[in-house]
Amino acid sequence: MADDIIWKRLISGARYVRMGVSQMTPDLIAGTPHVTGVKQVTKAVLRDEAKQVFIASDADERIVRQLKALCREKSLEADTGLTMDELGSACRIEVGSAAVAILR
Repeated sequence: MADDIIWKRLISGARYVRMGVSQMTPDLIAGTPHVTGVKQVTKAVLRDEAKQVFIASDADERIVRQLKALCREKSLEADTGLTMDELGSACRIEVGSAAVAILR
């Protein structure tokens, strides 16, 4: 399985992460179908349209608590390694985003 591991450079340019080939990374978000914002991401998860979910590490816990619980319920891993600004930049929007989902 060592061949299935790659190193990807994150949008910040300074950090690298080790991950499986099948996982999406933030630098690939803009080129794929995605939704931004907690409400839209929640809808996508409920409809089983989300392939991967990113939740900002600096998002208000009150805002993302339900989304995190829903991801656990749906056995969908929520990546919390990026900030709101990094997620916004990855989606090529001018504001931060508390949550982003890559669609199937």
